[in-house]
Amino acid sequence: MKFIKPKNLNSENVDWLISERARAVVKSYAEYTEHTESEIVNEFLLNILEDEDFIEWIDSKRNNRRLIQQLDIEDRVVAK
Repeated sequence: MKFIKPKNLNSENVDWLISERARAVVKSYAEYTEHTESEIVNEFLLNILEDEDFIEWIDSKRNNRRLIQQLDIEDRVVAK
């Protein structure tokens, strides 16, 4: 038996403006996947961390330790 793990997302409301088209895509995809719209947005935004150029940019920043920890990408950056 697999136990249900808590989400513990430390969620908070944000105030962003997005296009009507983007809202429709999220709403439709949420309906299709049977997840909430918030879960869909969260998962897709985390996909940004797959952008190797973005990871390299973070790695090149000075004083980046806090950001690296916050984004949980310690294993993907070069140790300095």
